[in-house]
Amino acid sequence: MKTRNCLIAAALAACCAATPLAAADLPPLAHTLTLQAPRPAPALKLKDIEGKSHDLAKLRGKVVLINFWATWCPPCRREMPSMERLAQRFRGQPFVVLAVDVGENPDTIEAFTSQLDTAPTFPILLDTRSHVMRAWQVAGLPTTFLVDKAGRIVASAIGGREFDHPEIAKTVAALVRQ
Repeated sequence: MKTRNCLIAAALAACCAATPLAAADLPPLAHTLTLQAPRPAPALKLKDIEGKSHDLAKLRGKVVLINFWATWCPPCRREMPSMERLAQRFRGQPFVVLAVDVGENPDTIEAFTSQLDTAPTFPILLDTRSHVMRAWQVAGLPTTFLVDKAGRIVASAIGGREFDHPEIAKTVAALVRQ
């Protein structure tokens, strides 16, 4: 048994010591959202990493991009900078980005965001017990929803996205103009 445990430990050490995949080794991020028939968005009321409450119901009249993510998720980590660029592109317009971190604490999130070239300016909300994730029927991370000014989900995506790609920006712009 001791030999078996040593072999397992050696295998784990070798696995964990391996060089992480470079972004070039990963599949590209997608560039589209899937449009869908509008349906009411579930409730979303959470605190951000600074303790401030955010309520989707109070954002009526704005287009809201809601992204469910976690720091341990490679595509989530890769898409974060493009979410910030999209937020900056629509700054001053009726558009909001909400990043809902699932199951992690503020220290873990802040350690990750401090490594980014540009720290996110949009709220990072804490769904520490995954209650909101379940209410929104999120099956995997990252998952993104686009909510129109009337509070309806009008598009979604599962998997990593390049949010500032012209196709996604065009979809957001059309909703902002409505």
